[in-house]
Amino acid sequence: MTAQKIKFFAPYAGLPVICAALLIMRGTSGNWVAIFKLEMLVIFGYFASVYDIKEKRIPNLLVLLMIGAWVVSTVPHLFYDTSAAIESTLEAIIGFATAGILFLLVYIISRNGLGGGDVKLMAAAGLYLGFRNVLPAMLYGALLAGASGLILIVAKKMSLKDSMPLAPFLYIGMMLTIFFL
Repeated sequence: MTAQKIKFFAPYAGLPVICAALLIMRGTSGNWVAIFKLEMLVIFGYFASVYDIKEKRIPNLLVLLMIGAWVVSTVPHLFYDTSAAIESTLEAIIGFATAGILFLLVYIISRNGLGGGDVKLMAAAGLYLGFRNVLPAMLYGALLAGASGLILIVAKKMSLKDSMPLAPFLYIGMMLTIFFL
């Protein structure tokens, strides 16, 4: 990693470490595969948020790595505990499809008001969160983004034509879902 990239991420480096530690402390009934997958979501969501804040985009490579990490962590689980792995994989695929389709519809209806990276990020996050948790994560993220945008507009720090990154709010929604549901 170059010095410029380290400087890019340095101000936010403690967040994924703290979230990962909290996730381990919280535990998920001794299911280490689930803990590992949620830690991966914490890390990938963090990088997506930082990219979205700094560059106003989420790289496709990051989303592909996110999906690849999910596949790599799921395949061994299929051999270790087949019935539980099949059940969690089906829920993950339904979460992927649900988040992807809902955000794609919002992307189409809003005429690019929502970024394509946000659609791909939430679809990939659906793999990690599953169907039961992806909907609350999207709701929390959207509500936080809407409230923040409204406050910034009322404070005259932003106009209706301005854009703001959505990934940090979606990330907070994911974290709220992980830690409190």
